[in-house]
Amino acid sequence: MDPRSLFPVRTDPGEPSTADRIRDAALCCFAAHGASGTSLRAIAETAEVSIGLVQHHFGTKARLRAAVDEHVLRVVGDAVASAPLPAPPRDALAELGHRVTSIMTGHPEVVGYLVRAMIEGEAVGSAVFDGLVAISAGQWDRLADHGLLASDVDRTWAVLHPLVLVLGTAILRPHLDRHLPEPLTDPAQLRRWDDAVAALLSRGLLRGTD
Repeated sequence: MDPRSLFPVRTDPGEPSTADRIRDAALCCFAAHGASGTSLRAIAETAEVSIGLVQHHFGTKARLRAAVDEHVLRVVGDAVASAPLPAPPRDALAELGHRVTSIMTGHPEVVGYLVRAMIEGEAVGSAVFDGLVAISAGQWDRLADHGLLASDVDRTWAVLHPLVLVLGTAILRPHLDRHLPEPLTDPAQLRRWDDAVAALLSRGLLRGTD
């Protein structure tokens, strides 16, 4: 399955406009306080514009949130679907993990927004989760076709476990930070986490190659 069929991919981001700045401010506010706990006035203050300018570009909070959701889907698409994943025997799962990690590194506000959306059962959270499940399932199918899976692998949980590891890490980040030498968002710690997840999946689920 081509990941580009699951997420919209931005081809020319261009320079951020005033509307982009308002949308990004809304994303940060929604991630921190939820959409219901965020007013247009708070978004305007965060974006350092007037509330009238927010209404000029988006009209209502519902339309602004729709723009935020579209932006979030494009950010995820840029990361996971901008280019085809490598075919086995190259490690496509590790590459997919690196791409997801790039979102945590470059767009922590998107991760915060998605975590809240998934917990609260919002449509954008379900869309991203289901898209990632489909990509993960496709990669495991390719590995199975090449005879690279261990014989006793539970294919359903092989698909879901990587997402549990990623989303669980995002949800528990404040607690994990207390047990790490630097915060998880530190690039060195993210690389360490990324490598550990890749090692866990490959050693636990793939057929030995020694």
